[in-house]
Formats: sequence, C-alpha cells, structure tokens
Amino acid sequence: MRQMTINEQVQYLMQGTEYGDEELKQAMATELRERLLEAEKENRPLRVYCGFDPRTSDLHLGHTVPMRKLRQFQELGHQVTFLVGSYTSLIGDPSDKDKLRPQLSSEEVAQNAQTYAEQAYKVLDKQKTLIRYNAEWLSELSFAELINLASNFTLQQFLTRENFRLRWENGDPIYLHETFYALMQGYDAFAMRTDVQVGGTDQLFNIVTAARKVMAFFGEKPNVAIILGILPGTDGEVKMSKSLGNHIPLLASPEDMYGKVMSVPDKAMGQFFRLVTRWTPVEISEIESGLADGSLHPRDAKMKLASEIVAIYHSVEKAAAAEAHFVRVFQQGDIPAEMPSYVLLENQSVLDVLVAGHLVASKSEGRRLIEQNGVRLDGETLKDPNQIFPSLGVLQVGKRRFLRVVAENH
Repeated sequence: MRQMTINEQVQYLMQGTEYGDEELKQAMATELRERLLEAEKENRPLRVYCGFDPRTSDLHLGHTVPMRKLRQFQELGHQVTFLVGSYTSLIGDPSDKDKLRPQLSSEEVAQNAQTYAEQAYKVLDKQKTLIRYNAEWLSELSFAELINLASNFTLQQFLTRENFRLRWENGDPIYLHETFYALMQGYDAFAMRTDVQVGGTDQLFNIVTAARKVMAFFGEKPNVAIILGILPGTDGEVKMSKSLGNHIPLLASPEDMYGKVMSVPDKAMGQFFRLVTRWTPVEISEIESGLADGSLHPRDAKMKLASEIVAIYHSVEKAAAAEAHFVRVFQQGDIPAEMPSYVLLENQSVLDVLVAGHLVASKSEGRRLIEQNGVRLDGETLKDPNQIFPSLGVLQVGKRRFLRVVAENH
C-alpha cells in the first residue's frame, strides 16, 4: 500500500463507521486525526484493540467486520491487540440482547478462543497481532477497586439503554452482574492504555460512554472510538446470524461462499464493500460511480465483490474457479441463487436425497425422472438412482425444482 496522507488515513479508517449522531462521528474523526498526528510526531504506532468474547467457534463473515478494521490499522503500521474476553465472557455481553446471556465456563472460553484466533488470522496479519486475555488484569481487581470503578456510573445510564429498558418494561429480570460488563470493558481500555478501540454499533455505550469515562477517571486521554456498522445477512435486512440462517460461514467452500455473496440484495452491496473487503475509499467510490452512471452492471459489481471475499478466505485461484462454477451452473443454467438446503447424510443414494429433500413425492417418481434424464447435479445429468450421491452441489429436478446439497458443518 502506498503512503497515505493523514487525511487519507482518517478517511480510510473511518470507512464503514456508524455513530447514529453526525456530531459524534465528526468529533471522533477529529480526535483520530489528532492522535495520528501525535503518533507521527512522536514516531510511535497507535495502540489499537478490539475485544472478542469467544462465545462460539463457528465464525461467519459478520464476525470479521472489526477484524477488517484492525487489519487496516496494521497496514498503516499501528500496534494491534486481539483481546480475548476470557473474563468478560464469563458474564456475557448484554449489549445486543433483550434477555440474559448464558454464562460460559473458563474451559469453554479457552477452547473457543483458540479456534476463533485461528480463523481471525485469515484477516489479521499473524506476525503483527498481539493476543492478550483480559483475565490478566480483571481477575486481579479487588472489591474496593470495583466499587471505585462503579462510582463513575448511574443506574439510570444502564436503564435507558434500549435492551435493558425493554426488559424492565416487560417485567423481565435484569441481573446486577450484567451491568459489570461495561465497567470491565472500560477497564480493559485503561489497562492497555488504548489510543483507539474498535467495535460495532452494539458497543456504542461500552466504548463511547464506559471506556472513555473510565480512562478519563484514571487520568488517561480517552480512547478514540471507531464504531462500525453491523453487516446485514444474505437477506440484506437484518444482522447476519447463524440462528437466522442468513450467514456466510468462514469455513464455507469457495463455491458456496461465492454463491451466497451473489444472493445478497443489490441494496446491501455498499455495506459489504465498506465492511468486509480490502478496498479503499477510492476503489469503492469508483465502483459506486460506475453503478450510478450505468457503466457497471450490478451483477458484475456483485461478482467482483464475491471474488474479493472468496480470495480473502481461500485464494485468488479458488475465487476464479468459484466464479467459473457460478457462471456455468447459475447463469448459463438459469438457476436461482436462493433455494432450500439439504444436509447430505453418509451413504445416501441419489434416490434417497431426492425423496428426503422433497424434490419428488416417491421413489418411483424419482426413478422415472432419472430415466427421463430429468435430474441434474451442477448441470451434469444423473443416470443411476441407486449410486451413492456423488458430491455436494445444486440438485435440479426438471426446470423449476432446486436443492442445495451441503455438508453437515455448512
């Protein structure tokens, strides 16, 4: 990457940010510019971190949004810490939940953290990433220190937060330990003498209110808050989530990942450009200008996006192969990007899948369609109803019935 001016760095690092308040966004951009100038003058990198509570080991594209921002700071020469919430995970962040999160054991946290970090290195530069665990300092806090920390906050501040307010109004319990989470995250920022903290819009209170207040309380310059938008799922509407089935798994095959990106509605492409690609503001502007003046077709822009994402998590070569597969199977075969999925079981025959996947009403109907060359897998006609199902892919019966056959860990 060529040397950027300070103004270009600010534009690059603020790309994809959302604060819900334009004045706050401008204030953070101004503070970031000042901090970058200070670091340049003192010839030191900024200390940047994002905390990750490893409550799952099965990551999807939405989990990588803050990692992508950390990678941008790495590219500009700054010091990045991947903070594992080994202590905060024991509580569970209530920020985006309208009910109590289950608490994890330290063993579950440790196991998830290892897998989480391994997948994070698909985005972050492993050689330039410092991994720390917040149990290092949070476990050492005394009760007196916790009281001192809590004196910075009022109950009203917590009860005005939407998730707590809704639970209060519904008569659902709000447990006292849940309010500790923001205090603990604020103390993380202080303990590491953070210059910049990265997080999603669900972390606005924890970063802008709690962390900055705690740092100021202890006599440190408040951290700059880089608050990122939330990546929508493949429906283009709500937050990407495995439970909603609108996610793109990091462990998906190149072909499946490419196809899922292609199913994202056009209106959500801008968010994907800014939150999960390696593209700069200038590159994104060029693409969006082409879309606006009609010189670039939305389908071609989305194919460029799909290739970029597959290249990040697999390779350039596999991205090219996935694109060729998509063109052959979906475009030339006129196959829809959205279709039901079926998890392939061991030793199932072609006929078994046709029936279990509800593509045919009976085995006799399945045999008849196969005899009439009416069943295809990724464009290839299947001839033997009793053969073991040959591979994962798109199963087609006739012209209008489709089923995506996937592996169990899809």
